[in-house]
Amino acid sequence: MAVSSPLAQPKQFRRSALWLALLAAPLAHAEPVTLDAIEVTVERVNNADSVVDAQAIERFQADDLEDVFAGEPEVSVGGSVGVAQKVYVRGFEDPLLNVSVDGATQAGVLFHHTGRVAVDPDLLKRVEVDTGAGKATAGSGALGGAIRFVTKDPEDLLREGEDVGALVKLGSFSNTKGYSVNSTIFGRLNDQWSTLVSVSQSDHERYEDGNGDEVPGTDARQQMGMAKLVGHFGNGQTLRLSHEVRTDEGERPQRPQWVVSSFNKLYDLDGRRDTTTLNYAVAPEGNPWVDAEFTLYQTESEIEQNVEDRWGRYYGFSRSIGGDLRNTSQLGRHNVTYGVDYREDKVNAGGETDKRAEEETGDVLGVYLQADLWLTQQLLLSTGARYDDYNLRDNNDQKFSEDAVSPNASLAWHVLDGLTLKAGYAEAFRGPMPHDAFKIDRGQNDPDLKGEKAKNTEVGFDYVYQNFTLSAEVYRSEVKDAIADALFGPAIYENIGDLESDGYRISAGYQWNALNAGLSFHSNDAEVDGQPLTVYEHNLLGNTIGDTWVADLAYRLNRNLEFGWQGQFVQGIDNLETSVGTIDKPGYGVHDLFVNWLPTGNEDLRLTLAVKNVGDNQYLDHASNADYEHIAGYEGVVGLPAPGRDIRLGLAMRF
Repeated sequence: MAVSSPLAQPKQFRRSALWLALLAAPLAHAEPVTLDAIEVTVERVNNADSVVDAQAIERFQADDLEDVFAGEPEVSVGGSVGVAQKVYVRGFEDPLLNVSVDGATQAGVLFHHTGRVAVDPDLLKRVEVDTGAGKATAGSGALGGAIRFVTKDPEDLLREGEDVGALVKLGSFSNTKGYSVNSTIFGRLNDQWSTLVSVSQSDHERYEDGNGDEVPGTDARQQMGMAKLVGHFGNGQTLRLSHEVRTDEGERPQRPQWVVSSFNKLYDLDGRRDTTTLNYAVAPEGNPWVDAEFTLYQTESEIEQNVEDRWGRYYGFSRSIGGDLRNTSQLGRHNVTYGVDYREDKVNAGGETDKRAEEETGDVLGVYLQADLWLTQQLLLSTGARYDDYNLRDNNDQKFSEDAVSPNASLAWHVLDGLTLKAGYAEAFRGPMPHDAFKIDRGQNDPDLKGEKAKNTEVGFDYVYQNFTLSAEVYRSEVKDAIADALFGPAIYENIGDLESDGYRISAGYQWNALNAGLSFHSNDAEVDGQPLTVYEHNLLGNTIGDTWVADLAYRLNRNLEFGWQGQFVQGIDNLETSVGTIDKPGYGVHDLFVNWLPTGNEDLRLTLAVKNVGDNQYLDHASNADYEHIAGYEGVVGLPAPGRDIRLGLAMRF
């Protein structure tokens, strides 16, 4: 994605804000534009591998997860329509990640043919992505990494000296003949308290693919709302209390990630997510020992499908209650973060007569420590470990208990000005947890089920020279004893083998006056016991994605007008061997354009024009279910084609 400074390029820097600041230091006396880069690093206090900021989300009028991550070559989103979208990081599906919204973990799976992560892009301040098992602070079960969605505070919208304001956003989408409306009111209640209330609604008809054919089952009506209260008190204290509601309804195929067919008819499918979060932080000025954060949350998700001509209505529910308490102590140049987290999950399912007839419950307690230690002026060691204790009572009243210690260590060596070499090793553990709500009525766990253990090794470098950045990384991730139920036969969850994800990434960025340019390449091989991962056979585990290039250009003509281009190019995969036959995944290239204009010279009025899939290409995203229709008996087993050209107009008015 194009960004406002070279340091904002995705994955240019990793793992420690301390050595990020060291990298930025040589630029502090360069052109004024590089000073903006230092501001970007301040936002990266969570040491994420890559960050998608609000500016990138707004440029292309992002409407779903695929739009949010379009500029991230290591993150792929398939499914084409929001309810079916699944997220893959380095080939691993999001159930193998720790996904959170403002610190509230989004655990549980409702239906293996739908996605489990949904957000409102208009509310996002940034999205942080950790690729691969990493620091102990990433949370429990982060086998393949972590994704953290951070929503906006009232202070992010209020201008200096302003006490109250409102923002209205209107959007139109040519492909779906759809619209979106977002209204946000924000203000200061007094010197300590501020608040915001945001309400959104979008309505989309069926989209057309690149051939101009209407795709059944892709209409959607969504409503989102969030209320947030923020308080700032003496002694460095901050309190945040928020509640978010998101609903989605529409007529979808029984298996929403596949096309409509004789065995995959259209039915009503509705979903809802409610998340309540309390965040408290205290960092007394002048006290290096205390920089504490406490998070308490509850997330509830539900899905209702009406298969009216078969078994009628069926319901799935998922609830997670948890908390995280951590503190960071500064010891000279070193810092140590230590804490404890806990989460309790419950999954229910049932028919109309007893919606919660089936039930599985689980919990996990984690204790962790992570230290950043400067061994020399140029050499930083980041090391730590976490202990996780998992417990599960399944729907058949079987009990499972697994625990393990997961260590990590990484080195960052500042060889010379602008060049840092880095290497790291990390482990992560996940014990048996509640499974797919739509399967627990018939699913069983192998009595000998073991926990999953991830090992991740990475080697790479970051280089900065004036306005040019270059980074590269080689990695190998392995998840031993991966848990899944085999494609054929009864639904028995067992340890099916070892997942492996091997690959490398290269990224470059350049800023010349008002022009930003970026180019990234990612290559990945994801397998289970030597067999390529495919979403049809290895649902909830991973998928095989072709080599991916992401290129972008953005030019700011003046302070009121910016325009740019982004391209994603995915190399085809031929003769991919699966257990049911050989499939192909054709390659594709997609071009997107945007124009942002401030007619009044300030943010009181913003007009945005974005064109997605400019060439109106017909293609099947590699992150979607591949095409099996040429195999006898598998007609209809194919993912939804990607949408064709979509012209998006956005109007943002601030009062």
